[in-house]
Amino acid sequence: MTSSTNQGKLGPVGVWTLALRAAPDASELTAEAAEAVAELDELGFGALWVGGSPSIAEVAPVVAAGRRIKVATGILSIWQHGAADVAADVARIEESAPGRFFLGLGVSHEKFTPEYAKPYGAMVSYLDGLDTAPVPVPAERRLLAALGPKMLRLSADRAGGAHPYLVTSGQIAEARELLGPDAVIAPDLKVVLEPDLDRARSIARENLSFYLELPNYLRNFERAGFSAPDFADGGSDRLLDAVFALGDVDRARRKIEEFRSAGADHVALNVMTGDQDLPRRQWRDLAAALELS
Repeated sequence: MTSSTNQGKLGPVGVWTLALRAAPDASELTAEAAEAVAELDELGFGALWVGGSPSIAEVAPVVAAGRRIKVATGILSIWQHGAADVAADVARIEESAPGRFFLGLGVSHEKFTPEYAKPYGAMVSYLDGLDTAPVPVPAERRLLAALGPKMLRLSADRAGGAHPYLVTSGQIAEARELLGPDAVIAPDLKVVLEPDLDRARSIARENLSFYLELPNYLRNFERAGFSAPDFADGGSDRLLDAVFALGDVDRARRKIEEFRSAGADHVALNVMTGDQDLPRRQWRDLAAALELS
């Protein structure tokens, strides 16, 4: 079961996107991006997750473009940004937008990170650095991209909870049992609003094929009972149906409820359309179906 207290931290539903972030050398968003952030705020989404391993500098303008909506990194790689610098950046955001920023942290993947080694120990050391900074990042404002049991336990012991990516409702239920009632569980949920299920699965496979080359996700899928045949050709129907919401808004709403009934406090909706446009129409349709505002 979800906790109403935990839901209040991020709201029951948010948006996860790669499309809304500042350029590394920019102090502001583009006009279109700023308008989209303001609209998500007005639509009633509880949080906006800025994906793609962003820096704090890329996320700070997103916070500034909103009024009420929480903003989280989804996720910041601990290998790319030092704990002391991150803590100082978070403190500056807190001065201008108190209570609206959450630090999503992760260990990324060995394929992309030459210095990748002993990820659990590296995360513990990183959290130590956040705790001992001149202005510490409060534990309740940190969320870990946790999949396995050890990192999930750490997300409850040293952070406010977990932000698992590409998980099933069964894995959410297992995480809730492991973490207890107080830790936040805020999974990503990939959504394809396409009533033609063949077309929806084609879009989903195009996205999932990238992740099926990463051992961390394969191991986690195996823990959920999937095997090699499920990983072929971009993913079996069974795998896609477990980790995506495919179909119209009613099917998406039922999948969100499935995740929340399993124990998710907050579900971050990662809408994909098969192109690079901002999915603003889909965000509006979801907000209306979920009666967010």
